[in-house]
Amino acid sequence: MKTATVKLTSASPLTQSRKHDSPKLPKELPDAYEHRTWKNKAHIGKNGRVTLPAFGLKMALVDAAKYSGDQIPGKGKSTWTKKFMSGVLLLDNPETNRTADDLIPVGINANSDGVRGSGKRVHRIMPTLDEWQATAMFHIVDDIITEDVFLRYLTMAGQFIGIGQYRVQNGGMNGRFSAEIINWQE
Repeated sequence: MKTATVKLTSASPLTQSRKHDSPKLPKELPDAYEHRTWKNKAHIGKNGRVTLPAFGLKMALVDAAKYSGDQIPGKGKSTWTKKFMSGVLLLDNPETNRTADDLIPVGINANSDGVRGSGKRVHRIMPTLDEWQATAMFHIVDDIITEDVFLRYLTMAGQFIGIGQYRVQNGGMNGRFSAEIINWQE
């Protein structure tokens, strides 16, 4: 098994949309509830720092491999997608250098049922960071994934896929990042 310690740096804002179950107060109107609980949509770690969801970051890597369509040399028509899906682990949510106090409320008009173009729109406030940095530790269990291959697809994930709400993969502009391997251990 190999480990890659990676420094991630924002290239565009990060907007999060974690589902939360904060209870409504008695007689609280929907708009008042939204203004009171918008920060609850952010992923916050134990020490108050905003975190990146490990699953979202890993899936950005997998989606980058899928996006590229690159075939593994010497393996016929096989692509890198399955190798990254089962051969890379991210065990913890990487912490950013930002806290909940750094979050900016960004108001949007969202579909009430969450389905694009379905009808009624409602006001929502999304927690956003303009700039952030994080250190993530990836565990690479598939020996076919080398340092160069890993960095190529992680870089592609930051440019063409992104993380969070309004990410590039879904037609937005947010969630882009650059990646630099700080330490690679075989």
